[in-house]
Amino acid sequence: MSNVTVIIPTWNRADTIEKAVCSALDQTVLPFEILVCDDGSTDGTEQIVKSIGDERVKWISIPHSGRPALPRNRGIQESKGEWLAFLDSDDEWLPDKLEKQLNLAEKMECRAVCSNAHRLVPEKGLQGELLSWKHKRITFNDLLDVNLVICSSSLVHTSIFERALGFPEEPCLTAIEDYSLWLRVVTQTYFAYVKKPLLIYRDAPNDSIRNPDATTVWMQRKFVLSNFLDWAEKRKISIEYMAKARKAYKKASRCATKYRWLNLLKK
Repeated sequence: MSNVTVIIPTWNRADTIEKAVCSALDQTVLPFEILVCDDGSTDGTEQIVKSIGDERVKWISIPHSGRPALPRNRGIQESKGEWLAFLDSDDEWLPDKLEKQLNLAEKMECRAVCSNAHRLVPEKGLQGELLSWKHKRITFNDLLDVNLVICSSSLVHTSIFERALGFPEEPCLTAIEDYSLWLRVVTQTYFAYVKKPLLIYRDAPNDSIRNPDATTVWMQRKFVLSNFLDWAEKRKISIEYMAKARKAYKKASRCATKYRWLNLLKK
């Protein structure tokens, strides 16, 4: 089996960090290392991580930024594994997550894998599966419509990052920086998709920095697609991908304008 580096970004997650780390340690295929990349926690998260007492678990701290991309990218820089697996500090993996994904990557000869997840709503418990996607792979065309890759389910070969680089760090992409990276990834390899949930995704709307408002959603798509196009031009990505992304960007711009005016008329 290949070496896997697990990257866990965190900030003030003393209540969930131990479960996240232990779910990575309890894999049927053991990870090579687990990098807990902290964004300046002040609630005792560091003490909890260090008390786990496993030499594979390493604490990496950066000044607080409020942007998940920064600790994730620090983890990418420090990683030594052949594959990188991302796990948010309030989510948990099921024990066979890495094993199933590595086997599927070998079988399908691809360099990225993701899966469905059980959706956990605090105080309500498990609320079904997060995604309804039924296909065996996720392509560039699929991702242009909607982000189908749950970050905590992703497993990506390190060779991809030579061109895709890392998570975009622009403030306007906070909370959607993973979507921008996945678009870069699928210009190099499709995502093999495991329809069976391989993790528990904690969905806490009150704690989320995402905004479900239609105007904001379309503005976020504009930011993501603009970022992708900027990267694609610099990296000389296929004209086919560029053309499709430009078309999607124009649609996002139209829709953002439409919903902004509708919201103004309601006031």
